[in-house]
Amino acid sequence: QVQLVESGGGLVQAGGSLRLSCAASRRTFSSSATGWFRQAPGKEREFVAAVSWSGSITYYADSVKGRFTISRDNAKNTVYLQMNSLEPGDTAVYYCAAARVPSMSDNEYDYWGQGTQVTVSS
Repeated sequence: QVQLVESGGGLVQAGGSLRLSCAASRRTFSSSATGWFRQAPGKEREFVAAVSWSGSITYYADSVKGRFTISRDNAKNTVYLQMNSLEPGDTAVYYCAAARVPSMSDNEYDYWGQGTQVTVSS
């Protein structure tokens, strides 16, 4: 069992930045791929970004390419999502999740955090 805890969400103005963190409870997290997903009110959960266990492979949704960066520090069992040039459309609850391999499909992820709210004001 891997417990994931997200942090770093908050309220920011459009054009601003936030860095989300996903901290894992177990050292085996360093051998897992990690993804970020988000869900806005009234919408389905959508893929944001994913990273392989080594950090060498990354995937991004088209809507965040060039603005968001996913990275990891396995020594700290933590994955980050640096979000720049935030837009009101980025407002959502952001979740991190762990999987065997990086994937854009949430069906591939076995463990999920509770989420952190990101609100971008115009």
